[in-house]
Amino acid sequence: RLCYGKQLCVEEFMVSGSDDFTLFLWNPAKSNKQVCRMTGHQQLINQVMFSPNGRKIASASFDKSVKVWDGKSGKFISTLRGHVRAVYQISWSADGKLLVSGSSDSTVKIWCMRSFTLLQDLPGHADEVYTVDWSPCGSRVVSGGKDKVLKIWRA
Repeated sequence: RLCYGKQLCVEEFMVSGSDDFTLFLWNPAKSNKQVCRMTGHQQLINQVMFSPNGRKIASASFDKSVKVWDGKSGKFISTLRGHVRAVYQISWSADGKLLVSGSSDSTVKIWCMRSFTLLQDLPGHADEVYTVDWSPCGSRVVSGGKDKVLKIWRA
């Protein structure tokens, strides 16, 4: 969704990620053809997610990176590098200012979405991190993984 102000939504978009390393941006209300094909990942894409206001898209990949794209045009914005193994999952903070990522390298990372820089590196899991999410107020991150441990982190 592309939203302005008090969640006035003017258009709805969809995004798909694939094991052929590409993403497609769709506007299903207008056409059954993709708006654009987004390339840049070097391995399969695990997850794609719009920011809460729909203005950005983040994609997590086995290529050890998270990429950020424009939510309306699909134009590439930035690559977030820091993980040393596949990135399994991402989650936007409720205000869209932060993004958290979990990886098979056993770390959780919090990224600033204004500067596209790493804010916090959170090691602590003994094995791969499969899932990450934010608390509703945005002050904490939760992660879980192969080590069968659920961790709660202060963001």
